[in-house]
This record gives sequence, structure tokens and C-alpha cells, in this order.
Amino acid sequence: MNAPFAVRPLAGVEAVPENLIVAPSLERRRLQSYLFMMAGDIVVIFAGFGIAGYLFAGIQGGADALIQSEILLPIFLTIALYNGSYSVEALRDPWRGIFRSQAALVLSVAAVVFIAFFAKASSDFSRLGFGTGTICTVLLLVWGRLQMRSFTRWRCGTNPYNELVIDDGGPRVDFPGAIRISASAMGLKPNLNDPHALDRIGLVLRNIDRVIVSCPAARRADWAMMLKGANVDGEVLDDEVARLGAQGARVKAGHGLLLVSAGPLGLRDRIVKRLLDISFAGAAIFFLSPLLVAVAIAIKLQDGGPVFFVQRRMGRGNRFFNMYKFRSMTVALCDTEGNVSASKNDQRITRIGKFIRSTSIDELPQLFNVLLGDMSLVGPRPHAIGSQAGSKLFWEVDLRYWQRHSLKPGLSGLAQVRGFRGATEKESDLVSRLQSDLEYLEGWTILRDIKIIFLTLRVLVHDRAF
Repeated sequence: MNAPFAVRPLAGVEAVPENLIVAPSLERRRLQSYLFMMAGDIVVIFAGFGIAGYLFAGIQGGADALIQSEILLPIFLTIALYNGSYSVEALRDPWRGIFRSQAALVLSVAAVVFIAFFAKASSDFSRLGFGTGTICTVLLLVWGRLQMRSFTRWRCGTNPYNELVIDDGGPRVDFPGAIRISASAMGLKPNLNDPHALDRIGLVLRNIDRVIVSCPAARRADWAMMLKGANVDGEVLDDEVARLGAQGARVKAGHGLLLVSAGPLGLRDRIVKRLLDISFAGAAIFFLSPLLVAVAIAIKLQDGGPVFFVQRRMGRGNRFFNMYKFRSMTVALCDTEGNVSASKNDQRITRIGKFIRSTSIDELPQLFNVLLGDMSLVGPRPHAIGSQAGSKLFWEVDLRYWQRHSLKPGLSGLAQVRGFRGATEKESDLVSRLQSDLEYLEGWTILRDIKIIFLTLRVLVHDRAF
């Protein structure tokens, strides 16, 4: 596994100690390996059928065989994508990938034969040539996959998954290929009442695919709650699980591991969601650019202060980011910590600010946050760390609040289109939107995101936008 490296201080965030480490991301390298394997399989299919066709009937036979492989290829790739031929298991165990790719090939060949039979097209190609091509492809597929092992090992190392073991006073565990750190040496504490402590843990967990925490029983609940919002597969070591055989757990190296969290979206879903974000946000900025420029000029002419209001908020994985809004309050009274929610007759709000807040125009600069990757079009709304519901901080009302951070925060979300927005004067105001956010996390689909985007257009102007 690649060695971890020191974290550099982030702009707008307190300096990070030099002993804080973060692992390099393997997700992009895994994706490169999948694409390399897929390209290799495509070449093998064309080569297998092409060689067989050429040996039987020369150049014309080779050309006919290539047509057969073109028919076979999309079916093969569809089956291979769904049966795990391109998966972490295939990277870890080449023979598992070989068996799955062979199964995909056999099923796709059977599908082509079935289609040709019912289409009465089987007489158009040589059965012997097709059969020989299949055998050649089977053999070449085994050879090709075995040759790809060196590329996979070069890109991902011996373990294509970044595993981190956090030793917080529990039994010592040593898993092959895993990074092991000491919580006390790194100053890592699952303090659910300290956003800065959670941000520190979030920095360590960046690029980690799975984290295992070994701690005393008294701290397991805190670690479990923290990991639920960390956008990572999280496990708390509990040897009792091995003896009880509990569901939602696994045994590794003789230790029982209790599964307490999982990233809500897989790689494929994150790619789809990110493509939607980039395309929609980019188009919105382009078409709304005259409005953005006009609002910026109006704010500047009003009092000469800065156009944008930048506030540090907590995003995915419990990590801070700078969120942009059009400034709607006087410069002297801007609340960078969000300790006081805006009210209907708030004296801090300027005349232009009142208009852009009531129409939600003040939120438009967050489209740039979407392009930067800090936010998404749809997701739980990010809150200032000083925000309160009644007299309590948000996480003091309900510790499930941290689970919202397992996805990128959004410009809009399920809570907003249901009308749960504005000031949180009572604890129930937070609970209502928290329930909607957790519901969104549990049932994500791209169609739901698109639906929420269109529903947002109906609530841009409403009686709680102040």
C-alpha cells in the first residue's frame, strides 16, 4: 500500500499539525485498473474471433468474425459490469476476476446464439468458426487477465483498498496492508460536541475506504456515531461479535468487526450524481451570469462592502469548507459563525439583502461550490457550526445530526422542498428537517435528485425566506 503523507494546512482552517497523516486516494487508481481490464477484454474478444475467422477462411473470414465479435461485445460488457468482473474482488484475486469474466463470456455467447436462432440468422455465419472463436477467446481471456496483474499491482499495490486501523486503547490489531495509527498520538477524539475534533478526524479519513477503530466499550458509541457521517465504511472492533455471529459484522484476523457505517453511494452512483451537478451548475451559471453580475454590482454600490459572504460550514465526511453567498447583511453585523439565525424583521439585513433573500438569489453563488466539488445540487443543507435550535446547538438536539454529512451538502434538499427551512426557533424545527435529510440518505436515486431540483423551483419564493 502507498505510504501516507502529511496533511497541508487548508485555507481558512486552523493549521494542521505535522503529525496528522492522510493516505493517497486509491479510488482513481481502481477506476484506471477497471478501465484497463475492460480495454484488455475488448481487445481479447476481437483478437480471439478475428484469429479464428482468419485461420478458417482467410481475410474474409476474419472480417466476418469481427462482425460476430461486435454483436457479442455489448452483451458481454453488460453482463460483466453486473457480475463483478470489474470489481475490487477481481483486483484482489485475479482468478476470481477470470472466473467471472468467463461466466460473462459464456452467457453472452449463449445470448447471441439464442438471438440468432429466433432471428433465423444462424445460417449467415459459420457455426464452426463461431465456436472456434469462442474457444480462442476463452483461452486469450485467461491469458490477458493474468497479464493485467502487473498493471493492477503497479497502480493499486497489493491491497486495492485503503484500510485504516485507529488504535484508541482497544485490543491491538494488525491487518496485512492496513495503515495503523494511534488516536492519542494523533490527537483524535470522537468528541461529538466539538466540530473541530470531528474535522481533524475527517482529514485523517480522507481517501480512506474502510476504517477500523479499536477502543474500549465506553467509547464505541461515540466512534460509531462519528463514523456514520464520515462517508466511509466504518467498523468498531468488538470481539464479542465473533462469538455471537451477529449480522452486519465480519471476522478478520481473528477479531470480530461490527459494521457501523457505510458510504451511501457507490462509485457508479457518485459519477452519475457528479455529472448531473457539473452539467446543471455549469449551464445555470452561464444562463444566469447577467443576473449574477447585476446583483454583484447592486451590492457593491449599496455600501461599498464585499459582494460575497463567505462562511465556514461542515460538509461531507465532517470536513469544513468555505460556502459562498451574496452578502445580504451590513458588513459590521455579518455573523460568520451563524450564532444568530436571521429573523423576519432582522435589522442586520440590507434593502438589497431583503430582496435577494426572499427570492433565494443570495444562494446562487453556491453553484460555484458545486463546480468546485464542495457541494452538490441536492443534499442536506450545510449549517453554520454555531446554529441553534431553540437554546441548543443542532447536534445537542439529536446526535443523528452528524449522519447528514455522509453525503455532500446540497443547494437544496428534501427538507427544503417540504417547507422545512428558515429559522430554527424550536427544537422541533430541526427534528423535522433532520428526518427528511435522513430519509433522503437512505433512499437516494438520480431520478429523485432531478425531481427535487424541479420542486425547488416552486419554493424559491416563500414566506420563510428571510
